[in-house]
Amino acid sequence: MTNGKLAVVTGASSGIGYELAKLLAQDGYDLILAANEAEIDSVGEKLRSGGVAVETVRTDLATEHGVTALWEKIAGRPVDVLCANAGRGLGEAFLDQEWDRIKEVIDLNTTGMVSLVHKVGRGMRERNEGRILITGSIASFLPGAYQAVYNATKAFAESFSYAIRNELKDTDVTVTCLMPGPVDTEFMERADLENTPVGESDSKSDPAKVAKDGYKAMMKGEPGIVSGFMNKVQVAFAGVLPETMLAEMHRHMAKPKD
Repeated sequence: MTNGKLAVVTGASSGIGYELAKLLAQDGYDLILAANEAEIDSVGEKLRSGGVAVETVRTDLATEHGVTALWEKIAGRPVDVLCANAGRGLGEAFLDQEWDRIKEVIDLNTTGMVSLVHKVGRGMRERNEGRILITGSIASFLPGAYQAVYNATKAFAESFSYAIRNELKDTDVTVTCLMPGPVDTEFMERADLENTPVGESDSKSDPAKVAKDGYKAMMKGEPGIVSGFMNKVQVAFAGVLPETMLAEMHRHMAKPKD
């Protein structure tokens, strides 16, 4: 049964985004779901059966045109929750990567996310209510050898999240950063990380558990959450080890085996 509130979730066709959408639907939020994969329509059908209104947009949020398409779907309606979850990784050595793919990762993980938060956040501030969840990563704490661009975009996302949260501290708008480690999703395949120690690891987190952690933190208005005990340990070490050592550690996780 709907609660009359609207939530927008990006990257909702699978993984963390899909699990966040499920949690919002269970709590009665009407949904606008965005992704650049055809599966977004079938996700909409599944969640619609729960009695909430669900609209889907297949759009490339790495482009301003794609962000505009989502904004036009929102059509001026007040957004109560924004889960800015869409993101993409990119493995292999930086100089071996193709520029088009590098740019896509930067545009999706940073430019598209910031553009959408700017548009939706203004409405929240004007109404003095709303919740924003930005999906970051513990990668933000690690210089990402063999994943340099992705980690840098997540460092941006974390910094951005905490900064705008501070700017909004005198309002009833909250901003939360969700920071998981490796998650058992299609991320590794899409990022060309399958032939790496981190890609082959069996210790990846369950996306449903990660989404639940982020959802709880967002609903409590917490500033951020690192999902998973071992990820918390890794972040603690990142706070005391030199950057050169952290980069070397990341190299051993992300360097392709061939």
